[in-house]
Amino acid sequence: MSFLSSFWDEFLKKIENYTDKNSVLYSILKQTKPQELKEDKIIIGCNSFGIKKFLEPKTKEIEEKIKLIFKKKIAVEFVIIEQTKRQVTTPLLSFEPSTDDLFLRAGLNKKYSFENFAVSSTNQVAYAAAQAVVKNPGLAYNPLFLYGGVGVGKTHLAQAVARAILEKDKNKKIYFCPGDNFTNELIESIREKTTQKFRKKYRSLNLLIIDDIQFIAGKIHVQEEFFHTFNSIISSGGQIILTSDRPPEEIKNLEDRLRSRFSGGLIVDIQPPDFELRSAILLIKAREKNINLDIEAAKIIAEKITDSRALEGTLLSIYAKILGKKEVIDLEVVEDYFLNKNNSQKVKKITPTDIIKTVANYYNVKISHLKSPIRKESLALPRQIAMYLLRKKLNLKLVEVAFELKRKDHTTVLHAEEKISKMILKNPDFKKEIDEIIQAIDQST
Repeated sequence: MSFLSSFWDEFLKKIENYTDKNSVLYSILKQTKPQELKEDKIIIGCNSFGIKKFLEPKTKEIEEKIKLIFKKKIAVEFVIIEQTKRQVTTPLLSFEPSTDDLFLRAGLNKKYSFENFAVSSTNQVAYAAAQAVVKNPGLAYNPLFLYGGVGVGKTHLAQAVARAILEKDKNKKIYFCPGDNFTNELIESIREKTTQKFRKKYRSLNLLIIDDIQFIAGKIHVQEEFFHTFNSIISSGGQIILTSDRPPEEIKNLEDRLRSRFSGGLIVDIQPPDFELRSAILLIKAREKNINLDIEAAKIIAEKITDSRALEGTLLSIYAKILGKKEVIDLEVVEDYFLNKNNSQKVKKITPTDIIKTVANYYNVKISHLKSPIRKESLALPRQIAMYLLRKKLNLKLVEVAFELKRKDHTTVLHAEEKISKMILKNPDFKKEIDEIIQAIDQST
């Protein structure tokens, strides 16, 4: 997907926070297609004169929403795009559906695949289990139960399995279904007296994925129907994958017989992404959107943004700010972004000299020695602490910290920051020292 499409998709997703998604404006905007994005202007295509005529009077309102979301003033222009006949890519007499059609029919999002799933220690067991299911569906880990918090990759991994199986055999009957959709479909089938059709759809599947299975808990009739669906698929050699925000034993109001079935396969806990995984996710997202992202810049973003779902939005926001000005998101760009973002929270009374002086006094060393090339252990640790506090207390850039302590480049500062952060986590006594220094700094101003 191009950056242009990603930008517009991100905008449409974000305006749900400011606009009723059922409003006419929102529904009309979803029918448009971005054509071109310049530094200060985006051209939006409308497939009819009526849509263009409706949107043009609302241009200012849309521009204000773009500015609110991306913190950048971008003009909007609406144009009519010509409708072209759908190109036929298959032989005239062939009615075989395309791969995209198969994904759509199975309820899959084509952006989810194993190729763009980043693996680390937090999800490697789940990844290995998913790969095993692809090789032996219905035999290896049935059911496969993935659980974890929001944004850890449960849906991505489950859909990647479905995609891989479907690519190997297009005749496989596969369906991805959110838990609340299963409930809604069942209720609708009862109301319309089409329960037989509902059962035929689900019980004949080769692979059924229920996302957020916890939503069926407490619904007696829904659990009854799913119990029989589960048994029917398993007994016919089919595969079931379930995702949830908690393990089966912690799902309240879940029938014991379902809890037993869910626990009969493999249950895998997916932990929130660690720093390394967040960095990898950023680099993958950047490559998908043709954004040139420096690896050191990716590390800074990953350090600041711990919510994996916010990573992509942050990446797009940063890229929007440099569009037409720079070709790469580098360390300077990222630090400027977070510096401006945190500017209102920045401590203005404390100076770099205050921090360096307090650290020097605490460890009984000279300021001139902290800034010297001397590498004695008695100086190295206080110097690294000074670098860490200059970053944390004043939000100084890496190069600015290096300048204050007369270091040659920013990598020394980056290493110091990482080292002190780890020591604080591992050593309570050391953390107490840092807290005392911070208290001394605050009292000195």
